[in-house]
Amino acid sequence: DMKYGHRRNTKDFARCLENFDERLPEIMRLLGDDGLLIITADHGCDPSTPSTDHSREYTPLLMYGKAVEPKNLGTRKTFADIAATVLDYLELPSDGLAGENFLSSESVK
Repeated sequence: DMKYGHRRNTKDFARCLENFDERLPEIMRLLGDDGLLIITADHGCDPSTPSTDHSREYTPLLMYGKAVEPKNLGTRKTFADIAATVLDYLELPSDGLAGENFLSSESVK
């Protein structure tokens, strides 16, 4: 985003995504049986648009793990949902965190 998206550098933006895609199977293998992978972004920036500002209203949220049931997570209300999910997964206290754990079926909208 900082190096390629805001600078409208579509060639290197694509190359960076391709490099990540190539390494993703290795990351998934290293997770083991109880690992959890969450891929997201803080905002969207399309390097092919004329603006150098954020150009996407929503960001991706993908989750992978051997114990993760495939489902649509819907549009989340807050990034705090990711924090709540990670804390619950690691069995750590949330201390009043506002987010909802999206691994639990009742929090999937």
